[in-house]
Amino acid sequence: MVIIDKSRVHRLEVRCCDCPNATSPDIQMFQHGFFPASFNRPKTVFTFRVLDDFLLDNLECGTSVLNYYSKLRRMTSSMFPHLVPDRYRELMRLKTMKWHSFDHRSNNPNAGDLTLFCPACPQPGINISLSGDESLDDHLSDDQNSKLEIHPVIVMDGNFKAEHLHPIKPSDEVWLSDGLGFMVGKDRYKKHLAEAADTVNAARHKLKSMGIGGVACAQHGCFVPHSMVDFQKGERQAKHAIRCSRVNHASSADK
Repeated sequence: MVIIDKSRVHRLEVRCCDCPNATSPDIQMFQHGFFPASFNRPKTVFTFRVLDDFLLDNLECGTSVLNYYSKLRRMTSSMFPHLVPDRYRELMRLKTMKWHSFDHRSNNPNAGDLTLFCPACPQPGINISLSGDESLDDHLSDDQNSKLEIHPVIVMDGNFKAEHLHPIKPSDEVWLSDGLGFMVGKDRYKKHLAEAADTVNAARHKLKSMGIGGVACAQHGCFVPHSMVDFQKGERQAKHAIRCSRVNHASSADK
């Protein structure tokens, strides 16, 4: 088992208790100060010490997950850090899940759940409490003469100069949170492109995409979770592609 501590990355043989009245392996690890990266058949664990140390470094020094784990690999083997097991993805997942209140017993997050929408826009159940059949239409601004409703205003925009080349080694491309953040899930978007007409990038074969676009809050500029996509044909595809984006987080005020 790979054990990541604040001192270095260790490889040790670990055996959990198999007695009839023993708790599950993940609970046993928690009891001994380890946080497993997975819970059915854990192969990697993080000590509580390293998680606390990372949170402090991240808060006070602005250390990213990538830089922090690179430091641990260098501490483990100063000459050959690339030979140390790479558990950056696992550490990033733990950090993101914790930030969005998913514990080890929670259900798997849905599309866009590992991001936050605009904190200033009205969102029932998050920053606005509605009772019974009450809707946002019942909430007016303080100026009763203006009768302004507080529905969020959504805009669509894109960057048509953000060209992305095909990777030399596609196997090296790692999806940290496929569809759980701001980008639409790759499988869902591939399905959309297969069904859409005239969206395949045939003019410039070296480019994987010719732009990026998404949906954002017009008043505060915050992007809507799970609403950003890559454009295969730049501006010609923009309007059609953004329709594939899911804007449930922003439209929840209408429900």
